[in-house]
Amino acid sequence: MQRGEHLYAGKAKSVYLTDSPNLLIMHFRNDTSAFDGEKVAQLDRKGMVNNKFSAFIMQKLEAQGIKTHFEKLLTDDESVVKKLDMIPVECVVRNIATGSLCKRLGVEDGIDLEPPVFEFFLKDDARHDPMVNEYHIRAFGWATDQEVEFMKATTFKVNDVLWQLFKEHDMLLVDFKLEYGRYDGELLLGDEFTPDGCRIWDVATREKLDKDRFRRNLGGVVEAYEEVAHRIGVPLD
Repeated sequence: MQRGEHLYAGKAKSVYLTDSPNLLIMHFRNDTSAFDGEKVAQLDRKGMVNNKFSAFIMQKLEAQGIKTHFEKLLTDDESVVKKLDMIPVECVVRNIATGSLCKRLGVEDGIDLEPPVFEFFLKDDARHDPMVNEYHIRAFGWATDQEVEFMKATTFKVNDVLWQLFKEHDMLLVDFKLEYGRYDGELLLGDEFTPDGCRIWDVATREKLDKDRFRRNLGGVVEAYEEVAHRIGVPLD
């Protein structure tokens, strides 16, 4: 598989065309950012850890019947993925209240949410990813009603699978975001699943093991990512 033309770059990943029209190479960089790019840094090993972490999670989800864009690991920091027509919304599930939810609603940080809360956000960094709902999605043609229901149902299924996975290894999956895209007539889970895009706490201590360590200047960001990876069995070596 040959890396072709550079297609686009996000905050922490770059995407390249390949010699197949249906496949892309996703390169996980060591870049780290927060607050819509206001805070940035380079963290050694982060690209490698996130690449292998996301591949592991995608394969776990595939084993549970959740179709994803993941094809294979290519190098330590590159994966081959299907080329999707991405839907411009993020699907967020919150199992425990923290972060922006507490700021928006004034609720106590750390309370369990029963049932879990589902939210849609528009992918638009310039507007700080505003919250939207099914009516916005329908009115602006971002997705069909059937696609909306599929994204909601699949995201909750992902939550069921991963909540159990992390809980078995003494961690809490606090919240996470997912993205979906169209491929050959069906929706697939795309983008990534890494500690960059979710919150994970230790069960006993509630120590933060995710990108909040970077946001809050707690240090040990990559070390925390590696700790999570080791606990759930991601092969990093």
